[in-house]
Order: sequence, then C-alpha cells, then structure tokens
Amino acid sequence: MALGASQRLQDGVAAVETMTRFALAVLALASGVYTYLGVRSILDGSPTAVFFAAIIYSASVSVGIYAFWSYMARFYPHVTTHAGRVAMLGVMAAGAAMILAMSSWLNAAALAGSAAVEQHLAETVEDYTADLDRAHQNALAAQSLLPDIQRASERFSQLAAVERQSGALTGTTGSGSVVQLLSQMSAQMKELENGINASREQVSDLFAQGQKRLETMRSLVSAPGTIEPRADQFSAEAVALTGVITSLAQTSVAPSIRRAADDLSLGFIAPVADGGDANLVNRQAQVMETIRNSVTAQSKALAKAADEILARPSVQERRFVPLSSAEAVLHYAQDFIPAWAGAISIDLLPGGMVFILAVVHGAIRKQEEKLPFAERITAAELLQALEVQRAVSVKGLEIEDAVARAEAENEAQELNNITNLDLKSRTRDRSHEDR
Repeated sequence: MALGASQRLQDGVAAVETMTRFALAVLALASGVYTYLGVRSILDGSPTAVFFAAIIYSASVSVGIYAFWSYMARFYPHVTTHAGRVAMLGVMAAGAAMILAMSSWLNAAALAGSAAVEQHLAETVEDYTADLDRAHQNALAAQSLLPDIQRASERFSQLAAVERQSGALTGTTGSGSVVQLLSQMSAQMKELENGINASREQVSDLFAQGQKRLETMRSLVSAPGTIEPRADQFSAEAVALTGVITSLAQTSVAPSIRRAADDLSLGFIAPVADGGDANLVNRQAQVMETIRNSVTAQSKALAKAADEILARPSVQERRFVPLSSAEAVLHYAQDFIPAWAGAISIDLLPGGMVFILAVVHGAIRKQEEKLPFAERITAAELLQALEVQRAVSVKGLEIEDAVARAEAENEAQELNNITNLDLKSRTRDRSHEDR
C-alpha cells in the first residue's frame, strides 16, 4: 500500500515535469519583459542604444532566473544531508537577493513607476502650495499695521487743523511751528501708508501668478498620457513658481516699516519756535516736546510690531528634484506594496515549486524506506537483475561490467528529467536522510 502511494507520488512528479519547465519559462519571460520596461525608464542615450541595452539586460535576467530555479529544482529536492540542505538554502537566499537586486525593483518600476512619479509630483505641488501661502501671509503681515499708521496720520492731521483754526494746543491760532511739525508727522505717516498700499497690489499680483502656476502643475499631475513629458513641463513650472515665491518674500514692507519707525524717533527734528513773544515761544516748546514724546511712543510701537513680523520664519527656497520611475517607486515603496508584491512574486514564485518538489521527494524516500527490499524493487529492476545473471552465466562476463551496463541504461532514461531521482539513487541516499 505504501509502495502504491510512493508510486503515485513518483507519477505525479513525472506528470508535472513539463508544467514545471513551462512555468519556469513563462515566469522568467514575464520578469524579463517587465525588466525591459523598467530598464528603458532609467537609461539615457539614443533610442537605438537604449533599446539594445534594455533587450540585452532583460534577456540576461530571463536566462539567469530560468537557469537558477532549474538548478534548484533539479538538485535541492535530492539533497538529504542536513549540511547539504543548509548550504543549498544559503545559495537559494543569495540567488533570491540577486534576483531582487537585478530584476524585482525594475519590475516594480514598470508596474507602478508612472503612478509613483505622479505621486511625487502631487506631493511637490502640496509643498509648493504651502510655501506660496506662507510667503503670501508673511507679505501681508505688514498690512495689519496699516490701521495703526492711518490713525496716527489722521490724529496728527486733525491736531494740526485744530491748532490752525482754534489754537487749542498753544492758545494762538494760525500756522506756526506746532502746526508745521504736526503736518510734517502726518505727511510721514501718510507716506508710509501709501507704501503699504502699493505693496498690497504687488503682493496680490504675485500671489495670483503663483496660483496660476499651481493650477497648471495640478493639471499636469492628473493629465492623461505618458509621464515623461508631463514631468518635464512640471519641472519648468516649478522653477517659475520658485521665482514667484522668492519675489513674494521680497515684497514685504516690514523692513521698510522698521526703518521708518526708527526714523520717526531718531530723526525727529523740531522746528524753531516762531512765537511773537516769550510766552508763546514757551508754549510752543512745551507742545513740541509733547509731540516728540508721542512720536517716540508711536515709533516704539511700530518698531515692535515690525520686529514681530520680521521674526516669522522665512520661506526657504525649494528645489524641485525630478525622479525617474525607478527612483520614485523606491522612494514611495510603502505606498505601492501591491506592485512590489507582484514584482517580487514573479521572480520568487519558483522557489515555492522547489520546496513542493523537496517535500514530495522526501515523502517518497520515507515511504520506501519502511518497506522490505523485496517490496521496494520494481519489475523492471527485477528483469534487469535477471538479465545480468543470464549474461554472467551464459557469456561469462564479469559482474561489474554487467552492473555498469544496466546503470548506464537507467541513466540514459533519466537524462532529460530535472526533478525525478531514480530508485537506485534514492536507495543510496536513504541511509543519509535526516530524520
């Protein structure tokens, strides 16, 4: 009964021999095709040189994969010693690592390279969007000082008008030194206000240009067609957008406000009191000192606000780094696990077939080992033994010559089989099998 089960396993191994060869050939060919597509995406040069280089490389990969797994399928199932199996497993691990290095990542590049490049472009768009928004916010931060500057300008202007009409500050109407100083401070504040308003228009124009560049870049990411021309155009748009962001960062009027705030206090020059009598001159001097204190306080407030704006982190210039499909699929490998799994499976699936054959041959050896020798010998082997006996008795041949002739016939029958092991070889190996 055990012999029948063993024979069925042997018949099964023989039956899948052709399928084993066919499967290895198909898998090696598929890996070569995807390797060819992956290699073409990373090679530079003339189309003819790239074509032949990719063909040669992919053909080498296909032959190497087929030969490696054919050797493993032929030899590993029949190695029975513990040291031999460990050595073969080491060789298999090294070969699998080489296959991953020379083929699997290129297969993944062919399967998911375009999607990986598109993801790289999409993430780059997000980074540039954040940079543009931050540069825009930094440029507009100085606009928050505009209400304070407008109030200060109006206050100085109103005080000048009141002093001119009613003399509320000095007690004497007319356009004297106090009115002149108040008008001067109002004019300085108005000039600073006009500078902020002018920068607002420039900031709006630059931000609109940046938005248009971003819109073009987003359309390139999702546009149909091959990825290479889209990536080239995307790179050009990224360079232009970098220039817009740099210009936007340079339009901030916060440094100008900081300098103007210092000029208000440090560059304060009060006119000479021009009153007609000593009492009026004294009153004018007192009012101008009050104005000086007010201007100093206004200067400190503006300087503090400008320092807070200048303390914001500046937008660092971003450099767009284009990636090939092979580089992108490595960089974003965690996002394309299914593609990597398929690429690796094509190359390493024959390893599962090798282990199946190893298990089957191990089962055959264990089943036959439990049987007596008389039940393990087949009819063909019995006939060969009888033929040897007749040859020895009739022709007077040496027993060694007859045995060698019979073994040569058996070896000729097994010459084209990469997985089967003849019965005599199994009998010799049985004593060394690990239990």
